[in-house]
Amino acid sequence: MEAVRVTDSSEVVFGATDAILPPRDDREVVAFLTQPGPPRQLAERLADTVGLRTTVHVLPDGEAAKELEAVGDIYDVLASSGLGRHDTVVGVGGGAATDVAGFVAATWMRGVESVLVPTTLLAAVDAAIGGKTGINRRGKNLVGCFWLPTRVVIDLELLGRLPEHLLAEGAAEALKAGLLADQAIVDEYATSGIRADLEVVVPRAVAVKAAVVGDDLTEHGRRAILNLGHTVGHAVEILGPMSHGAAVSVGMVAAAVVSNARYGFDNAWLTALLFDLGLPVAAAGVSLPAAMDLIARDKKRTPEGIRMVLMRAVGDPVVDVVTSDELEIAMRAIGLS
Repeated sequence: MEAVRVTDSSEVVFGATDAILPPRDDREVVAFLTQPGPPRQLAERLADTVGLRTTVHVLPDGEAAKELEAVGDIYDVLASSGLGRHDTVVGVGGGAATDVAGFVAATWMRGVESVLVPTTLLAAVDAAIGGKTGINRRGKNLVGCFWLPTRVVIDLELLGRLPEHLLAEGAAEALKAGLLADQAIVDEYATSGIRADLEVVVPRAVAVKAAVVGDDLTEHGRRAILNLGHTVGHAVEILGPMSHGAAVSVGMVAAAVVSNARYGFDNAWLTALLFDLGLPVAAAGVSLPAAMDLIARDKKRTPEGIRMVLMRAVGDPVVDVVTSDELEIAMRAIGLS
């Protein structure tokens, strides 16, 4: 299988999901954490192939999987299964499943191996890559840690069978990677729309994120550029409520408005491209004061103020502190009031 290295201990492989576990002799128990529907069916099939003692635990769907009560249930399952420090947690599903699987692996017995099998485009190009884990408590991913999976397995044929609304979800994060560092991704979406060639988009988007994460695992520097669209996006995701990809799309529109004012970036072009991909470009009905309050408590704030990833041009991002007035103008531009 083709592979992309994130670090010496973490790889992303592209191919069928038949061989998901990295070779190791001491592994005895594998716990699969998954979501209802097709991810559960895949997890059960994978559990039958590993030749070890397994358990399959079905999480609540969506962001409900990332609540403390759901995480506590997972710990009970791991305890009952006898999963030890030499064993493995496998997350099978979308971004919520990979987020919580990584968090549980990082915190069970102070850290066990995790392997992730993303079943959505969004998870494949973003959530499963780079070792950010998190659960929700009074905000999006406010409880979390960095814990790299030893392997992420991406099945492009599986992703190619996704319905268009899930392809659009993932397109927001894939296009983000292109805006940050790969014009070819942007060109593919501009030319082919939502049915862009995943054999072009996915490996290139993964390579962008892997290169950034490899330079800055714990986000003390360059990794912050991966938050393009997330400063405002996380707020509208919670308040909308909106799905993550939809919220990132709206957040990128807001960031582009500020980028246009500061650097002359063509925000109208980006807004039109996102709209053509079937992604929202506004969040009408979301309260501006409530969004400002959430942003003020976001992880991306600093003593100097709120940081936002802005664009001088495709391939030329910059992390800047923005003023409250700039944030308000950007949020009014996406329909907040």
